[in-house]
Amino acid sequence: MSQIADQPQVTTPPHHNPHPAPLAKAKPPAPDSAVLFTRARELLPTIATGASERERTRTLPFAQARAVAEAGLLTFRIPKAYGGPGGSVRDVMRFIVSLASVDSNLAQALRPNFGLIDGLLAARDEAQRQRWFPRMLAGHIFGNGGVERGGAHGSVAARLVRDGDHFRVNGTKYYSTGALFADWVTSIALNEDGKETSFVLPRERAGMHLDDDFDAIGQRLTASGTTRFVDTLVHADEVRPGLFSRDQRNPVTPMFQLYLGAVEAGIARNALDDAVRFAQTKARPIKHSGATASVDEPYVRETVGRIAAQAYTAEAVVLRAAEAIDAAWADQLSNDALTAASIEVAQAQYVAAESAMRAAEWAFDVGGASATDRAHNLDRHWRNARTVANHNPRQWKAAVTGAWLLKGEQPPTSGLF
Repeated sequence: MSQIADQPQVTTPPHHNPHPAPLAKAKPPAPDSAVLFTRARELLPTIATGASERERTRTLPFAQARAVAEAGLLTFRIPKAYGGPGGSVRDVMRFIVSLASVDSNLAQALRPNFGLIDGLLAARDEAQRQRWFPRMLAGHIFGNGGVERGGAHGSVAARLVRDGDHFRVNGTKYYSTGALFADWVTSIALNEDGKETSFVLPRERAGMHLDDDFDAIGQRLTASGTTRFVDTLVHADEVRPGLFSRDQRNPVTPMFQLYLGAVEAGIARNALDDAVRFAQTKARPIKHSGATASVDEPYVRETVGRIAAQAYTAEAVVLRAAEAIDAAWADQLSNDALTAASIEVAQAQYVAAESAMRAAEWAFDVGGASATDRAHNLDRHWRNARTVANHNPRQWKAAVTGAWLLKGEQPPTSGLF
């Protein structure tokens, strides 16, 4: 269970590393997923300590992000052949639910790392795997700077133009998830032919400016602010080959989408943990209830049971949908298997978001007016769940699923499916 912190968290200075650490050789034998889960169980209580206070004081979790990376917990999906654990998508989602149950901000901030790994697996580009997998295994963190404001969702205006043997990029990005915590920042721009082109830059590259200006009501510590490229140098070998066209179904998009469902499931579990703790240590039975302790109050028990059901449901649907993505990989990423996975993920996301928001709202019902005291910070759960839910319009998830069931209409291949 996560804790409602009552001691302030010591502010950790940002991680600035102009010269990323040399690549570490994987030490045989490579840890498997079971080893990583053991490490996670040991680390998560430390991350939970002070998480509520960090949100209240807007203290970004630099040290906590670094601890997760150094424990190898971003590498579940790297194959054993490259020195990784060779884990499944289900393993990733199981871990993310647990991480989000103690700090949902940190869980979402680390999302780009898992997407990059699955993108490298799907692209089957051996040179790119050899370049990036060792860095990940060495504990490097990846953030992104991909989404822009002002145009249609997903449109790109940033430009990448040739400058001698290399390139220069200019443009402004928003929702730069995890970039402030990162050693490397991935982004995308239009090349001189108007084609979307990906690139990866070291965090301290001159001309890349990362602003801590994310201003949402929740998930305020995901470091999802603005990235500005001002005539920024991009070496030729930092340009990445395009992974997928927008009209091609791929395994990374549903994994990215389900990841947010896993964050929602973690928020629901965190709300449950705090509701239980509040009822056990803070709440008082109402005057006419007849109970001498809040834990004996029948409506408190019923409320906690309902919250528990929501948390259970959210996690269950996320893990089931993860198995559908794993099945698509086992079926060599056939279109039919990927379509089935996209539909399952859409349903799981819908349920996980609804469950998290209900759990977060009902957490207040275990106590009276004191449950709303800022000291307890219970409102962070609803604010966080609501903010994550707005990354994924639930109406579209439901409508696309309905169209598939009613008419066999394929879900979109671009965007949020």
